Amino acid sequence: MTVIESAIDTLRQAAELNHLDPYREGSMLSFSDYGQVVMTGDLHGHRKNFEKLVRYCQLETTPVRHVLLHEMIHAEPESFGAADRSVELLLDAAKWKTFFPDQVHFLQSNHELAQFQRHQITKGGRSVTYDFERGVAEVLGSSDIDEAMRAIDEFIASFPLAARTPNRLFFAHSLPDANAVDEFECNCVRKPLAEQDLSEGGSVYQLVWGRRHTPALLDRLSKAYEADIFVVGHQPQESGFAVLFDRLIILASDHNHGVFLPVDCRKKYTIGQLIERIRPFVAVM
Repeated sequence: MTVIESAIDTLRQAAELNHLDPYREGSMLSFSDYGQVVMTGDLHGHRKNFEKLVRYCQLETTPVRHVLLHEMIHAEPESFGAADRSVELLLDAAKWKTFFPDQVHFLQSNHELAQFQRHQITKGGRSVTYDFERGVAEVLGSSDIDEAMRAIDEFIASFPLAARTPNRLFFAHSLPDANAVDEFECNCVRKPLAEQDLSEGGSVYQLVWGRRHTPALLDRLSKAYEADIFVVGHQPQESGFAVLFDRLIILASDHNHGVFLPVDCRKKYTIGQLIERIRPFVAVM
């Protein structure tokens, strides 16, 4: 099997496992009242932090631990004009899913959704979706690149939207903007997604792209999702994380000050206790 054939096979296996995830209800992951969930922030191709996450999680010896991954693609190229090779991390994550199908999980994000939609995002004067496709050709070889991109699309489309634990924690890539919440369909996370649900302007789009959050928004979502505290990524954090309104934690995992958050599914947490549990990747040997 060639490199590109192996990659396509891995992506399609992982996509199927995402659809069959035993914790999935519609587009929501609902975890049991035991074990642990490890939430990450945006990874953006940071393979070193991903490798540390794998070492920390020790899924092979900790069967009740789950890990949530999102925003894995669209890394900053190492040099001007270089291709974005973050497909390597996407493949690492997909392979991890095939090894531990009931423990490795994904959340839909704006960059993955943009790649699926071929929605152009410009960063530093470059098109990140185009640079990603260049990187796919560079990493996997140019033969059958269209089939590889279709497999990537299938993998991205298989991602659930959110996760929750019985102790009233809600995990997602982001939350809708406060000024768009009246158009946001909260139940989008509870139903299976069709391709049209991923289109620009819909509730999924609002969920993964939103940035402006308010206490009133969190109150509304708290009632909809039976959650007290929200944990997301999406917004860059130079120091690794931020806390808003004593109810919203924003994590970043895509740089040397990146962090992740392990939580027990049964224990009731205050926001202060959750902050104390945030772990920097640099502390993982």
